[in-house]
Amino acid sequence: MSRLAIFLLLLPTVLAEPALARQDDPRLKDLFADLQASHSSIEAGLIEQRIEAIWVKDGNPRVDAWMQQGIDALSLHNAEAALAAFNKVVELDSTFAEGYNKRATVEFLMHDFDASVADIQRTLELEPRHWGALAGLGQIYLVLGDKKAALRAFEAALKINPHLTNVSESVEKLRQELGGSPT
Repeated sequence: MSRLAIFLLLLPTVLAEPALARQDDPRLKDLFADLQASHSSIEAGLIEQRIEAIWVKDGNPRVDAWMQQGIDALSLHNAEAALAAFNKVVELDSTFAEGYNKRATVEFLMHDFDASVADIQRTLELEPRHWGALAGLGQIYLVLGDKKAALRAFEAALKINPHLTNVSESVEKLRQELGGSPT
């Protein structure tokens, strides 16, 4: 077989997106840089979608199937089924940040704030750039009445993703209520 034929056979493999997904996907570095440099919420939203599409895929078909089952259950407001699915996700891959983040969301909805905070902390250990986890942490602190901690979490989310409109509004409101910054 000629070198050209071998090259043509291997070309789709070379050009394909990396098989790796999750928080350690090499594409994320450039996407986060693009997010920081984005000039509009529309542009940022498109980049957010690309990041989230990477985050939600583990690369292991079993984990990905459980993740999708949890997402589907969550969309149907079936918190118990979603929690069971996300429990399975983190059981199968304890290094998959989005598994913990999704489980934290369900725990928040179920008013299990201690479990939600613990899963957010694990999410952030695995993916410190997870603006959604930080924004969720801010929401928990608001519910618990800790406005200073909420403000810190929201500000941290905005440092990563400056185009979060609702988070920006919350920051402004909290700054007014607290008379400045949380520190």
